[in-house]
Amino acid sequence: MAALTSAKCALRKEIKDILTNINLEEKKKQSVHVFKQLCLLKQYHNSKRISLYLSTKDEIDTLPILKHIFDTGKEAFVPQYHGKNMEMVKLKSMEDYETLPLTKWNIKQPSATEYRENALETGGIDLVILPGVAFTMDGKRLGHGMGYYDKYLKKCFQKQNEKPYLIAIGFKEQIRKDIPTNENDVPVDIVITGQ
Repeated sequence: MAALTSAKCALRKEIKDILTNINLEEKKKQSVHVFKQLCLLKQYHNSKRISLYLSTKDEIDTLPILKHIFDTGKEAFVPQYHGKNMEMVKLKSMEDYETLPLTKWNIKQPSATEYRENALETGGIDLVILPGVAFTMDGKRLGHGMGYYDKYLKKCFQKQNEKPYLIAIGFKEQIRKDIPTNENDVPVDIVITGQ
């Protein structure tokens, strides 16, 4: 277990250094490519209730996706953190997004004290768009190390009759032939990168 943890930490550091060195123009270009690829997926088209992370500067820009979700009449659910737990709560509109407070990590996020509709209590989620540090094209995903998404997805699988479709999105620089994982790491259905 210690070897796995150490391998994950080393890979996280390696990828973090790489992402810091990708220029803004390249990040924008790859983000546009990911958005276009996502829009071509039938699973995305057929989904009504979508969970989406709100991106940082070192992640694929999810704002165009969020806007598209609202423009096409779908429902958006975003992470809300309570200590070691994460829930997906409803975001009503782009105006709603604009008024979200910033966390200490400089990410917009619904306040933990504010009540919002919880996806798992009101019909579940059809599709989850996941962040990550590294991915393999066959669906392995290395997260940021807190296990928020893995724990949330397992809860999702227990509560919902139908498993949501899982899409990881990232820069092409985040793809590896293999990454260290264990039984707690939930694989995704598809990985979309900016290449």
